[in-house]
Amino acid sequence: MQRKILITLIFCFFLANVNAQIKLNSTNAPRGSRNANDSTDSKASRGYKDVASIDMYLQFNKAVDTSIVDTTLTIKKDYKFNYLQKDNFGLMPFANIGQTYNSLSFNAVNNNTQPLFGARARHFNYLEKDDIKYYMVPTPWTRLTYKTAFEQGQMLDAFFSVNLSKQFNFSIAYKGLRSLGNYQNALTSTGNFRFTTNYETKNKRYKAKGHIIMQDLLNQENGGIKDDDIENFTSGDEEFLDRSVFDMNFENAESILRGKQFFFNHSYDIINKKDSISNNRLSLVNELSFEDKYFQYDQNSPTSDYFGDSFTSRVSDRVTLEDFRTKIYIEYLNNLLGEISFGINYTDINYGYDSVVLLSNEMIPNRIQANYLGIDASYNKNLNSISLKSKASLNLSDEFVGSYIDAELGVKINNDIKIAGGINVSSQLPNYNYLLYQSDYTNYNWYNFNGFRNVNTQQLRFNIESKKLLNASLDISNIENYTYFNLDEINSNDVKVIKPQQYNNSLQYLRLKVEREFKVGKFALDNTIMYQNVISDVEVLNVPTFITRNTLYYSNYIFKKAMQLQTGVTFNYFTEYNMNGYDPLLSEFYTQNSTSIGGFPRLDFFINAKVRQTRIFLKAEHFNSSFTGYDYFSAPNHPFRDFTIRFGLVWDFFL
Repeated sequence: MQRKILITLIFCFFLANVNAQIKLNSTNAPRGSRNANDSTDSKASRGYKDVASIDMYLQFNKAVDTSIVDTTLTIKKDYKFNYLQKDNFGLMPFANIGQTYNSLSFNAVNNNTQPLFGARARHFNYLEKDDIKYYMVPTPWTRLTYKTAFEQGQMLDAFFSVNLSKQFNFSIAYKGLRSLGNYQNALTSTGNFRFTTNYETKNKRYKAKGHIIMQDLLNQENGGIKDDDIENFTSGDEEFLDRSVFDMNFENAESILRGKQFFFNHSYDIINKKDSISNNRLSLVNELSFEDKYFQYDQNSPTSDYFGDSFTSRVSDRVTLEDFRTKIYIEYLNNLLGEISFGINYTDINYGYDSVVLLSNEMIPNRIQANYLGIDASYNKNLNSISLKSKASLNLSDEFVGSYIDAELGVKINNDIKIAGGINVSSQLPNYNYLLYQSDYTNYNWYNFNGFRNVNTQQLRFNIESKKLLNASLDISNIENYTYFNLDEINSNDVKVIKPQQYNNSLQYLRLKVEREFKVGKFALDNTIMYQNVISDVEVLNVPTFITRNTLYYSNYIFKKAMQLQTGVTFNYFTEYNMNGYDPLLSEFYTQNSTSIGGFPRLDFFINAKVRQTRIFLKAEHFNSSFTGYDYFSAPNHPFRDFTIRFGLVWDFFL
C-alpha cells in the first residue's frame, strides 16, 4: 500500500511536467533542455526566450562536490545503464536482475570507525548517505529510467526535482523492480524511495540539506541448482535449456532487507568575509542521522541437507540495527591556510535479536549495545596546480575501538595530465554479523565480540588521469586480522558448514587498473584491464588474476544530426579462480577452495541512440552463450544469465 501511494505521488509530478511540455512547439525545445556538449543541440531555439542552459542544472553530494547534470550519450553511459545505475566493472551479476553480485575485486579502504550491518550481499542496491545527491535547478527537471527485466517484470526509476525559489530545492524519486527470473523461486521485488531538500538564505550564511530514504529489497532464495544438475547445465542438452525444469536446493525461502534513513546537515557562517584580497569563513556545522534497518530470512520448513539441523519446524531469522549519530564541528576557510575542520561526534547503536540462544556448551547473547564519543578532523588546501585532501576520525571508546586517516596529494601537470598519490590507515571491528549471529539453524549461532580483533589496513595508492594517454590506478594494501566467512568443512551428511574466521597473519593485496580508449574516425575501442595479486600463506582472499572489458563500437550522427547512434560489441572476461560461494541464509559470500569458475567470455551486442533528451538502449546480452559452452556461473551452483534481449531508455524533461 505504501509503495502504491509513493508511485501515485510521483506520477502526479510527472503528469504536471508532461502537461507543461505539451504546450511547447513539437519541433523546438527550450534551451534549458539542450546539452552544451552535444553538437545537435548547439543552435538556439527559435521563438523561445533563453531562460536556462544545461550547465545551470547542478547536483552535489553530502560533501558538496558539485557537478553538472549530464545528458550526453557516451560509452560510459552504456556501462552505467544497469540495475545499480553505475559502472559494474568487477562485479559478476546473478541470473536475475535484483539479485546479488559476486565481487571479482576487493576494496581494502573502509573509512568507517565502527562495524557495518551484515547481509552485505544484499547491500549492492542499498543506498547509503554518500549515494544521495542534492540539486539546484533553474526549471523543473524530471528523469524517467526504464529497463526490461526477466519474465513478468520491469525496472522503473522515476525522479523529479524543482526549485521553489532560488534558495529552496526539493527532489523526490522512486526506483522499483519486479522480476520473476528464469529459475524456480528466484523472484526479486525491490523499492528505493528518496526525498531530498536543500536550502540557503539569501545572504548564504545559513545552509541546510537533508534526505529521507526508505528501502525494501526482497529476494526469493533457492540455494542454486543441485550438485547433480550441474552436469545437465554444462552439457547444453536441449531438454534443460528451459531453466525452470532445474531442481533447486530448496524452493520455500525468501529474504528481505528493509531500512529507513533520516539525515540532516545545517551550518551557519559566523564569519563570512570576502573581498578582492582575502576570503575568510568560519562556520558552525551540525549533522544528525538515524538509520533503522533489519534483515529477515524466512523458510516454510527447514532444509537440513543444506543448512544442517534446526531448532524449529519453521525458520524465521530477524536481526535489527538502530544507529543514531550526531556531530558538531567548526569549519574554517582561509586563502592562505586552506580549509580546516575539527569536531566531536556521538554514536548510539543497538544491534541484535529479541532473545538469547542456549546451546549445549554456550549461551549466545542477543544484543550489542554501545554509545560513545569520537573526534573528526579534515584539512584541504589548493595551491595553484597542487591539491591536498585529508581527513581522520577516532572513536573514544574502549569497546568500539576504531580509527582511520586518509590523505591524498594531487598534482596537475598540464591541462591533460593529473597525477595523485594517497595513503589510508584504518582500524575497525569486523561487521556485526561476524561478532554476533543467531539463527533457527544450529550451525549459524556464534558470539565473537570478545574474541575477534580489529581489522587493520594500510594502503598506498597512486593514479594518473589523461585523456590523451591513459587512466591508471594502483593500490597496494597490507591487511592484518582479515575477517571472512569460510567454508569450514563438509560434514558426514554433506552439509556445508559456514563459519566466520580471522586470518591471524597479514596478507598483501595489489591491484592495478588501466583504462584507455582508441579512436579512429567514427570507430572506437574502449579498454579496461585489471591485474590483481594476493600474497598470503593460506587462500583466504580469492580474486581472479585478470579482469578485462573491451568495447568496439561505432558512433555517428544520422538523420540530419537529429539522432546520435552508437552500436558495437562488449567483451567481458576474467581468469579462472576459486570464486566465492553464496550463502542465502547469511546473505554473504564465503571463501571456498574446491570449485574453480571463470575463463568464459561474455559478449554483448548493443545499439544505443539519443533523440533530443531521450537515450535509448537495446542490448543482446551474452549472445555467445549457445556456441562458447555452458560453463558460465556467477558462483558455485549459481548459473549466469543465458542469451537475452533487453530494452531500456532514459528520458529527461526540462521545463
